[in-house]
Order: sequence, then structure tokens, then C-alpha cells
Amino acid sequence: MVLLIHHPTVPQARKIRALMSEKRMLFALREEEPWNMSQEALKLNPAAELPIFVNDGKVLCGDYAICEYLEETSPEISLIFGDALHKAEIRRLCGWFDGKFYKEVHRNIVYEKVHKRFATGQAPDSRILKVGLNNLNFHLEYLDWILERRTYLAGEEFSLADIAAAAQFSVVDYLGDVPWEGYRNAKLWYAKVKSRPCFKDILKDNIRGILPAKHYANLDF
Repeated sequence: MVLLIHHPTVPQARKIRALMSEKRMLFALREEEPWNMSQEALKLNPAAELPIFVNDGKVLCGDYAICEYLEETSPEISLIFGDALHKAEIRRLCGWFDGKFYKEVHRNIVYEKVHKRFATGQAPDSRILKVGLNNLNFHLEYLDWILERRTYLAGEEFSLADIAAAAQFSVVDYLGDVPWEGYRNAKLWYAKVKSRPCFKDILKDNIRGILPAKHYANLDF
């Protein structure tokens, strides 16, 4: 059975979990704190990053590499599909949320509110939080604009792009910082993603010492 070493605050780990669930794979989870990784985990990935994918003693690190590996080894249910142009669009959107959103939103909100608290005991910097929240609105505007034109992010079918985006938003939403009410298309899309079986266990996640927003696991929020 596959082992995924993860943490609820790491959206890339949520992305891999959802992808494996969509592919109907069996896997076990082991939690590691990203701000205090064990020596065992560091031996598996000296880059000190999560998730870490272990299958029959073989270790894969880096969510992009893991996604591509899963697509190649479990092709029966594909989340990167279509012609070359459509696959490129799925990968482009994954890159947007895994990279741009993560740097501009996650690091400014989740790191300040969670990682910093447990790693250093310091309070979040309100100036950095403000930057993250402003950036969040920019990304919501972009998401809303896309979803005026498409049913899902890359087109008419659910893909890895939707998983990547929802994984990022779900961590911030756990903290109650996503202003969904101002973005109707984005909210309807997120409700559809939350309703998929692949997000069932993710919505049960708990971050130690921090309660989720009241609407977090509500499918009709």
C-alpha cells in the first residue's frame, strides 16, 4: 500500500490525496509537521518538503513529479487528459495555483497564522496578512472570470487543475479567510469540488490547536 507523508496545512499534499482518491487508490497517511520534520522524514526528503510518497520502498518527492507518476502508472482514470493543448492548459493552471497562489496567498496567510505560531511562537504580522488577503481577492477575481466561461477550470470536465486550485483554497478556507460571498462563480465551483468523494476525508482534517471555520466542511455553505 502507498504511504503519503503529509500535513493538513500543505496544499500540495491535499492535492496528491485528492488525486489518489479520484483514481480509487488505497493509501495510508502519516502526518509530519512541516516546521519540525523528523529525522526519518528528512532522510526520505532532504529538501524538507511535503508530501513524501512511498510505494514499496520507493520514494518520490515533489508534488509535480508525484502527479505525473500517478498519471503514468494509473492511467485508467486520468486527470490530465485531452489533446496536447488541453493537457497544457491543465498543467498551466496547476502551475498557477501550485506556484503563484502558493507564494502570494498561502505563504502570507497560512505561514503567518499557523507555521509561524508553532515554529517560533510569534504572532502573525498584520502587514503580511494584509498582503496575502489582497492577493487572495486577485486570485478569486481570476477564478471567477474563468468560471464565467467554463464549467470547470480547464474546460467542461473535472481535472487536476480543479484539484490543485481547491487544495490551495481549502487550507485558507479552513482558517475562514476566503470571502466567497463576493465571488458567485468561484463559490459554486468550490461547492461542486467539495461535494466530490475525493474531498470527503480532506474536509475532516484538523490542524492541531486551530478549529476550522464553521462553514469549512459544509457542502452547502
